[in-house]
This record gives sequence, C-alpha cells and structure tokens, in this order.
Amino acid sequence: MMAAKSESGSGFSDFEKQAMKERAAELRAEAKAAKGAAKAQVDLDALLGKIKEMPEPDRSLAMRIHEIVLSAAPQLYPKTWYSMPAWANAEGKVVCFFQSAAKFKARYATFGFNDAAALDDGNMWPTAFALTKLTGEDEARIAALVKKAAG
Repeated sequence: MMAAKSESGSGFSDFEKQAMKERAAELRAEAKAAKGAAKAQVDLDALLGKIKEMPEPDRSLAMRIHEIVLSAAPQLYPKTWYSMPAWANAEGKVVCFFQSAAKFKARYATFGFNDAAALDDGNMWPTAFALTKLTGEDEARIAALVKKAAG
C-alpha cells in the first residue's frame, strides 16, 4: 500500500514520517531501559499500550495473537517494532509481528513473520497472513507456525 507523498516535498509521506518518529522513540526507550527484567517489563508495557490504542476488532485480534505467541513460544519476548506489536528472539531480532488494519487503512489485519523466523519450506513459503477474525483452527495454525518460527 502506497502512502501519499507529503506537501513538503521531502519524499516521505506524513505517515512514513510518523512511523520513523515512533521507531526512534522505541529505540530511545530501549536504550534507557535496563537490561533483564526491567527492560522486559518496559517492552511488554509498550506492546500492551499499542494494543490498547487499537480500535476493535484489531485490539481483540492483537491481544489474542499476543496470548497465542507467548503460549506457543515463551522464549520470544514482546516488544514494539515500528509502533506495532512484535515478538523477538533472544538476539533481539523480530520473529513475528501484528499489523493493525486500522493503522494502515486496510481491509484486514496482518500477522507476519520476519526473516529471523525459521519457517523455510522449500523454495517458497508464506510470511504473512490476513486476519479478519480467529477461529480455533486459525489459532492452532498460528500456534504451530510460531512454535516453528521460534525454533
């Protein structure tokens, strides 16, 4: 999805500028946070805060995804990534993330995986899924993918 260019002619849309500001704020917060439990709590609070800001149904979807990820792969830790809920491995690399439909003015939310995810399956495999609601079957599939991705 392309964002409209800004009036300033800087080449970045207002939406892109806001995303960069939010990412810079995330990096500053991470730098300030102490390592270990304090950092983990700061990251968790940031993730939960971003979920709380979402309108429904994104908020419920994101919260359920958060619960599934933590249950399926407790070794991943929650954080925000470009102002989106995400879950990272011990090296700090984002393994999976949730994108709000409302934030991107899209028809559906997205649950995706980054290259840190161990999902390789031949020459081609999916890295993102559109979400409009979650069924028990969907939740089981997500849990299995997250477990594999975190492996």
